Amino acid sequence: MSRAIALLLGLAALAACSEPTERAATTDSAEAALAGAAAAPPEVVVTEASFRCIRDMTPVRGFYVDNLLGELEATVAIAESPTGGVYPPGSMVQLIPTEVMVKHQPGYNAETSDWEFIELDVTADGAAFRGRGFADVNNQFGGNCFNCHRRAEAEWDMICEQTHGCDPIPLTPAMFRGIQNTDPRCPTIDLPPDQIEALAALAAFQAGPPPGDN
Repeated sequence: MSRAIALLLGLAALAACSEPTERAATTDSAEAALAGAAAAPPEVVVTEASFRCIRDMTPVRGFYVDNLLGELEATVAIAESPTGGVYPPGSMVQLIPTEVMVKHQPGYNAETSDWEFIELDVTADGAAFRGRGFADVNNQFGGNCFNCHRRAEAEWDMICEQTHGCDPIPLTPAMFRGIQNTDPRCPTIDLPPDQIEALAALAAFQAGPPPGDN
């Protein structure tokens, strides 16, 4: 056998041996990439269309919850837990129609434990962003949302309620229920007398003292 033929046969054998190895390496890389993509947390996308009549959400005690990623059962489980816990990504928590907390994927914003604070304008036609963000969002009364919710004890994942360590809110349960029941996106319902009185008292408080009254 000539040296040229032997060389050609050697190169062919080398190619035949290396091809499966290269194919296996490529397959392993593709599988690793797919595994990494599967492990990545889903992005929580929030738009004005994410919000609806507050009473269409799931009630838990005096507030409402939902989940933008379809994990409502997991969100409700934390909301109803007597010992608290970390809300899953996609969780929405609302006490009144114009204020919302949304939980993003882990690592989204460490300062607020991945919660985004959102202020809305709501009408019968839907919701529009008034403000959204993290540590710098103020509510319609001028209070900073994060400064209030950061006071909640760690096990409650920044959800205040009345006994979780936050400063008390100067509104009564009847006021909250009246505000929830008059969400303009919801069907109109007849309010009980205590809620009518509570909303009248709230309106008077917001209006301030009459002119000339010291």
